[in-house]
Amino acid sequence: MSDELLITEHIIMSKILLIRDQKVIIDSDLSLLYGVENKQLKRQVRRNLERFPEDFMFELTEVESEILRSQIGTSSWGGNRYKPLAFTEQGVAMLSSVLNSSTAIKVNIEIIRVFTKIRQAISENLNVRLEIEKIKKKLINQDKNIELVFSYLDELIDKQDNKEERTKIGYKH
Repeated sequence: MSDELLITEHIIMSKILLIRDQKVIIDSDLSLLYGVENKQLKRQVRRNLERFPEDFMFELTEVESEILRSQIGTSSWGGNRYKPLAFTEQGVAMLSSVLNSSTAIKVNIEIIRVFTKIRQAISENLNVRLEIEKIKKKLINQDKNIELVFSYLDELIDKQDNKEERTKIGYKH
């Protein structure tokens, strides 16, 4: 990345939200990252709606907008007249085709890299969890086997204790 572009991975990560069980970035955050006005970004998207199916981009509902506004702490006075747009990883990638600035392309590359890192981290986390579950199952089975061995030992000890003295047969000296 060039010196004039100071968008860090941390900044991008802070803009990624989980909405409708999808990792997304809101249009206003994207416009800040790209260095364009939000209305310009939305205009370009609206002109190219066929490039943005619902799994690439969706408009937030009133309830989602309110929750977002309360989380961010912005005023309901002024601001956007339209509900925010949420862009998934694929939608962010598609934005580079409708926003033709070099800054947008460079920022897009960094955003896609961050999304990829998140996906890898989730995958690695899942693999670790699966390995832990395998170990737990083995330990549970070993615990059951140990309990069984102790149960058999207890039975043997009980039999030994309850054994009656038999008279010995054979030669006596």
